[in-house]
Amino acid sequence: MTKITRRGLLGAAATGTLSVAACATPATKVAPKAAAYAGEVEFLHGVASGDPLSDRVIIWTRVTPKSGTGPIPVAYSVTDPDNPTSTPVTGTTTASESRDYCVKVDVTGLKPGKTYLYTFTVATEAGAVASPEGRLKTTAAKGDKPLRMGVVSCSNWQFGFFNAYEALSQEEDLDVILHLGDYLYEYGVDGYGAEVATKLGRVHDPITEMVTLSDYRMRHAQYKTDPALQAAHALAPWICTWDDHESTNNSYRTGAQNHNPENGEGDWSDRKQAAIQAYFEWLPLREPAAGDITSAVWRSFTFGDVATIHALESRLTGRSPDVSWFDALAGVTDQDVMMQRVTETLQTVNDPARTMLGSEQEAWLATELKASADAGKAWQVLANQVVMAKTKLPNFQETLTPEQLAAQDNGFVKTMVGFSALGLPFNLDAWDGFPAARERLYSGAASAGANLVTLAGDTHTAWANTLYDAQGGKRGVEFGCTSITSPGTGAYIKGIPDLGEQFAEANTEVHWHDPFNRGYTIVTLTKDTARAEYRTVSNILTRDYTVETVAVCETRQEAGELTDLVSVA
Repeated sequence: MTKITRRGLLGAAATGTLSVAACATPATKVAPKAAAYAGEVEFLHGVASGDPLSDRVIIWTRVTPKSGTGPIPVAYSVTDPDNPTSTPVTGTTTASESRDYCVKVDVTGLKPGKTYLYTFTVATEAGAVASPEGRLKTTAAKGDKPLRMGVVSCSNWQFGFFNAYEALSQEEDLDVILHLGDYLYEYGVDGYGAEVATKLGRVHDPITEMVTLSDYRMRHAQYKTDPALQAAHALAPWICTWDDHESTNNSYRTGAQNHNPENGEGDWSDRKQAAIQAYFEWLPLREPAAGDITSAVWRSFTFGDVATIHALESRLTGRSPDVSWFDALAGVTDQDVMMQRVTETLQTVNDPARTMLGSEQEAWLATELKASADAGKAWQVLANQVVMAKTKLPNFQETLTPEQLAAQDNGFVKTMVGFSALGLPFNLDAWDGFPAARERLYSGAASAGANLVTLAGDTHTAWANTLYDAQGGKRGVEFGCTSITSPGTGAYIKGIPDLGEQFAEANTEVHWHDPFNRGYTIVTLTKDTARAEYRTVSNILTRDYTVETVAVCETRQEAGELTDLVSVA
């Protein structure tokens, strides 16, 4: 175990918001001199970079006006720390109220595989005000230098401190950080996490559930004030993809479990577009081109000859309506009724028309996988939101003691104890709820000759899985990361210290599972090895904590085949 000390964090005094697509300004080599702003400004939300390519990276911040009116001229500078005498890439852009004072620039003309430093500055009549400094890195254009990634998901402000982000910010030599969704949560102060939030004095702003554009902007702004999150953003470029809570719980193309127009929450399409706009404003990613589907944020990134990362969008564009055992079985005690509900639910789940990604993205991914494999990239990485492996619950009626069964006080857990004897997939919000779509993805990967490394978040638990198609062919491996703060199954299924081992024993595809801890994953890829190091933090209820590597899992490419996952530490 390594003690993490409280030390100075990058980005402790910055401000960040993203803009809509029109705000991404191409960088220029010479910055025109801008007139001084006749007011006071601050950088309260940090700096960030994202969507790295071999010659360009998005950089981002937000300027908070304390006084004055009108647009704010913002200068930026990108420098090469290895060559202090080189000419920096500089330019100007504008922060304005129409984009929530967001600044986002697509900095071009950079060299492949290089680390740069960047800052923003506002010239005011009282003097220059500078942002914190951030670090970015372009992708390698070729070569087999290992790719080292931080992987995170599920950061709920109300459940505790972002200690895992702070620990991540102290990792060395990261090329990129992948956020797999649930960057923030939509609930009000009386919603998910309310009890913990009240004790910690860490409640959501606004206090109501976020529904309008103003709500989403305020919540993004609150999260970006966190110094640990700022430090992680300042460390390396991020590749971000949303899951459901960036809009609302269990969202899909035409609705969401937690969207209730009957309660005054309005039209779903309006809420969805508000969530997307705020996300584009506050996160450093490239948006779809004008005229494309607004939510079509699937995109690929190549890291030399080692890997292509395919960032997926699995919520707002093509996902079929939500199906859940909770809805089907809540309150059911009669065994015959339960079996009828199970049969009806499975008929829906197994409908070949159900889709996670939508037909356009499915076709795009199959093409991208083939292009990557044909180009000789060793790994095809899916930056994917939800677990892809086939998983079922242990048969709790057999694995739990009478005392453990009696200790279960959650109504849904009690229902699932009986359900677990059926040996059926339990998480229908994951790819298990879309088996035909999963097989189509596997078929595309097999045709391409792809070596899949699937990354997953969503469950607030950690996984190391081997993926097999319906014919038993090994399609790849999956590394699922736990959450930054959100509680996992171990918080609800009480008093079972070997719960992770029980999951692994019950599931052919599960090599290792941790249902208890908060943290992040470091994934390192070489030409022949894929390795995941699972880091956990000891505490999120205070700012004092330690960090520990609780597992290391690895697969190798040998003679054109992937070896079985092994635990190497």
